Amino acid sequence: MKILLVEDDPAMRSTLERALARRGMQVEGCGDGLRALAAWQAGGPDVVVLDLTLPGLDGLQVLEAARQRGLATPVLVLTARGTVGDRIIGLNSGADDYLPKPFDLDELEARLHALARRRGDAAPANGGGSRVGALRHDRGSGAFYVRDEVLELTPREAALLQALMARPGHAVAKEKLFELVFPGQADVQYEAIEVVVYRLRKKLAHTGTVLMTLRGLGYLLKAA
Repeated sequence: MKILLVEDDPAMRSTLERALARRGMQVEGCGDGLRALAAWQAGGPDVVVLDLTLPGLDGLQVLEAARQRGLATPVLVLTARGTVGDRIIGLNSGADDYLPKPFDLDELEARLHALARRRGDAAPANGGGSRVGALRHDRGSGAFYVRDEVLELTPREAALLQALMARPGHAVAKEKLFELVFPGQADVQYEAIEVVVYRLRKKLAHTGTVLMTLRGLGYLLKAA
């Protein structure tokens, strides 16, 4: 299980990183809100453990921004704020669970496993796939999902997106994409690939991913 641990206290963060790692988890630690949001988008964690009191952006701002960008990762809010009001605010902002400090490590581990299982149960069955930001490709069905909802694409848009998601963060040559999107269609003008890119880019506008044009190299898909 891959955990993003967002905690501004270096001693607490280091202690939790070691404790969770000993329990078989892969932990990425982060100490401020802005870096946490970037790491969340780029890393694809299974569960986020999020403190509320953070520099840069506070925990609630990180959570709200992540949900607005389509990041559906389960979130356990871990904080010294233990009042009912703070708990309600956190849950209303998109948190899935709430554990006030001080806490027991066994309870933390149990809650993390429960959130990971809940996410697995909610995800559509698939035969493997790839993920960029909140966008996921299910190789078994061929469908693309955003926030576990199907992204409606034409066959050509789907072929283009599949090729880009196979190499996230890397440029794919325009010539290669043309061959995949218009196989064996010699009568189609080369510039037609740009039309497909334009339409796909519009559909990806609110998915937490960016389709970039790299002059002389081709196109690249990455988390926003």
